[in-house]
Amino acid sequence: MSKEDRVLIIKAGYSEFLDRKVDSREVSLGDILRTTPILHLFKRDYVTWLTDEKAFPLLKGNEYIDRILPLDFTTAMHLLDEEEFDTIVNLEKNIDICKFSNRLTAWRKYGFRFDRKTDRTEAYDRAFEVLAVCLDSKLKKSNKRTAQELLFEMVGAKWNGEEYVLGYKPKTREEYDIGLNTKVGQKWPTKAWPKENWDKLERILEGDGLKVSRQDRQNTEILTNLYSYMDWLNSCRIIATNDSLGLHIALALKKTVLGLFGPTTHKEIYFYDRGEAILPAPSPDCIPCFNHSCKRKSIRVRSCMENIPVEGVYKKIKAYI
Repeated sequence: MSKEDRVLIIKAGYSEFLDRKVDSREVSLGDILRTTPILHLFKRDYVTWLTDEKAFPLLKGNEYIDRILPLDFTTAMHLLDEEEFDTIVNLEKNIDICKFSNRLTAWRKYGFRFDRKTDRTEAYDRAFEVLAVCLDSKLKKSNKRTAQELLFEMVGAKWNGEEYVLGYKPKTREEYDIGLNTKVGQKWPTKAWPKENWDKLERILEGDGLKVSRQDRQNTEILTNLYSYMDWLNSCRIIATNDSLGLHIALALKKTVLGLFGPTTHKEIYFYDRGEAILPAPSPDCIPCFNHSCKRKSIRVRSCMENIPVEGVYKKIKAYI
């Protein structure tokens, strides 16, 4: 049976979907994964996804993606310049990517574009709110809508609880009660819950006779290979995690997820009624600050992540068990 329309989705993780930064040398794999719910809108279409090669393990085998291409301008231009699409969804704010997207032929274009008059990234009509949330820290801090809601509105649709779509099928079965996803990327060191807190939580959980597995104690293969990492996450029934790639993979794997949030907003994350966000207590007025380094911490004042009590996380885990 032939596909209805030809759709191109551009998402490489160079600029996070709801972040003010236009470009980054770091690929945000979690941000790529959290845009996959949009695929439900195009499941009858022939979908090409243009991305960074580091994201291939997250997208390969996806039932709604027909072709994955690396976002290499020479290769992409050669392959796509002569093609025509019914729909292009550009989820990157990088200026060069926006210029490239502008060049491509499509009946409908959504997301971000390059504006010659302003010489910067702008939004197509339906993406104005998303760009405003990205650029205005006050709007981003007050935003109460999930990333999925905003993503669907960018293409003129309504989000009805559609889930992440992960292509990879893990090879493991659940063997641990709790997985402690302790690490964060280099880009956001302020997201990390202190090691001593993870240590204490682990001791308490094991004292209850629970089987606990911890990310930072896994072998190099799990820490460096995305397929092995997904297998490890799948081996855990409940995932306690910083705001990181592991949180999004765990949601995609339909795990019970308890996310620890401080400098970033939990309101953009939807847990699909299988978990919740845990916040600092007491909660300082500065969160979410979206800063990559804490401007508040001093000898007398702790960072927001240090204010997430171990006992609070433990009680939440016990409640879900």
